[in-house]
Amino acid sequence: MKRMFTLASLLAATLISQAASAGEMTLYAREGFRGSEVTVYETTSNFRDLGFNDRASSLVVHSGAWELCEHRDFGGYCAVFERGEYADLRRFNNSISSAREVQVRNRDRWGGGGGWNDNRGRDDRGHDHDWRGRDRDRDRDRQQLPPVELYTDSRFEGPSVSVRSNMRSLVDLNFNDRVSSLIISEGQWELCEHADYRGECVVYGPGRYPNVGGMNDRFSSIRRVR
Repeated sequence: MKRMFTLASLLAATLISQAASAGEMTLYAREGFRGSEVTVYETTSNFRDLGFNDRASSLVVHSGAWELCEHRDFGGYCAVFERGEYADLRRFNNSISSAREVQVRNRDRWGGGGGWNDNRGRDDRGHDHDWRGRDRDRDRDRQQLPPVELYTDSRFEGPSVSVRSNMRSLVDLNFNDRVSSLIISEGQWELCEHADYRGECVVYGPGRYPNVGGMNDRFSSIRRVR
């Protein structure tokens, strides 16, 4: 009987832990967490399904990291919001149409990382938007480096390719399903397993990644999200 109770307790603890680690985000129709609200727990490719398209003006990320995009199916301008409260969405005000939880990996050798701000971002066409660099000295130090370098083998070995703008399909670089390691020198970049930023995605911050774990040889598209 005692053994059964112990097993039941362990199972309950596991379920609670899994629930706590699942992503959760609440969006509000007005700034300052006011007005009608909706809570999201999973990928939502079209906020019309929630009756909340282009209505969010503030949000709270309770857990996880979420990519929010201005168009359905994760198109247009996108940015990643990590755990925290965002009382004012600035340029995102009344402009969010889709959202999904993403993995965020940071090995920042330049500084920064975490949170979200509106100083940097690009749309899905790679166009810049009203950016203000916070550290020009660091920018000068790395201005000769490509923002992203992808490698076919782990530990930065094998053929490589430089990425300077959004790529809806790595087929165009003859690098589809070939990435095993990478270096990010600037910005936050989202890599996805399918073309057009579909499927499972991972966001990488500045740093050196000698392997990409379970996403080895699975990336098919890449874009900057911060």
